[in-house]
Amino acid sequence: MSGMRRYHGKKDKIVLYMHAGSGNHGCEAIVNTVIRMLPRPAIVMTNSLAEDEAYSLKGMAMLVEERKVRKNFFVHTWYYLKERLFHDPEAALRYRFREVCGRSLRQMNISIGGDNYCYAELVKELKYANRLFSGQGAMTVLLGCSIEPELLSDPDIIEDMRRYTCIIARESLTWQALCQAGLKEKSYLVPDPAFLLPARKRPVPEGFLEGSMVGLNVSPMVVERECRPGITMENYRRLIRHILEKTDMGVALIPHVVWKTNDDRTVLRALFKEFQKTGRVVMIEDADCETLKGYIARCRFFIGARTHATIAAYSSLVPTLVLGYSVKARGIALDLFGTWENYVLPVQSLQREDELTEGFDWLLREEERIKKRLETVMSAYLERARQTGRMLERLLDGKTPM
Repeated sequence: MSGMRRYHGKKDKIVLYMHAGSGNHGCEAIVNTVIRMLPRPAIVMTNSLAEDEAYSLKGMAMLVEERKVRKNFFVHTWYYLKERLFHDPEAALRYRFREVCGRSLRQMNISIGGDNYCYAELVKELKYANRLFSGQGAMTVLLGCSIEPELLSDPDIIEDMRRYTCIIARESLTWQALCQAGLKEKSYLVPDPAFLLPARKRPVPEGFLEGSMVGLNVSPMVVERECRPGITMENYRRLIRHILEKTDMGVALIPHVVWKTNDDRTVLRALFKEFQKTGRVVMIEDADCETLKGYIARCRFFIGARTHATIAAYSSLVPTLVLGYSVKARGIALDLFGTWENYVLPVQSLQREDELTEGFDWLLREEERIKKRLETVMSAYLERARQTGRMLERLLDGKTPM
């Protein structure tokens, strides 16, 4: 790579970091698919080893749990003092990532970006981790990211972005914002690796009629972002009633994140309880990301709030409506369809109780056209997603990614 500095660190493995754990099956799907593309074996630094070993990542890579600073009062106090009194903001991260920094540094550390930069509470950690690894002589890559364009007006964020050797945006809105912020020389547009996730088809539960189900996903996070209290769940209730009354299809309630503090099943079970007696509403239980994609792939339509649940649907050629709240939903729909209008319903703009129903009716009317569009674009889109592995290999060889 022209003008590239010399990188230190062991060359035997690549590190994936900022992985929150497989209880978020979107995080699991990213790691699952990235591992398959890497030119070298991976070390996955995980926030939850137990979660990763319970799902599809077990046996796919070396899984190492991050050291927890906050779990020990004395450790937490020590690193808090180091940060505040000794102005050493990276101290806690050196402890957290001890197994892959210092003498154990690897040549390439990949921040599996997703939408991490969309959450203010994570930005500081991302920035200091990037500074830690790049400062010690590793190349850092921000992979599969979505970034709200407004964030790139912050000089602090631009300085952070410049430290990455390479930034791979998963949709064009983020990529354009990176280019406009003066980062074009290191920014690339490549679809989310999770589009390549294989679907595992397990037996379906009783009441699940393959090809005749509307898959629904809703999350507590989306409910928290609504402007009118209760509007999201009321939209889902009205939609389910509409499907049951006006069509012969069933409804499959599909969770995609099952963390204690952010569990899709809390809101989905409330819907299931309300409609269970109809016999046409099925609750899908928690499973690994490949199995969940297998259920989503066998739906006729999908309406979802979790990005990677909708990616599972898109990549399975299922007509999909996204109840979104950030740049990622708009950007991915724009790249697939040329517009995000009608394909994404921003949760912040929900004002009426029947907006989701209207969105579903539009999907129903446009079903054949949408399926044809997905069939037309998906092959090339997946081929572009496969570029990630080749790009990383070129970087490791000291060449430009593309």
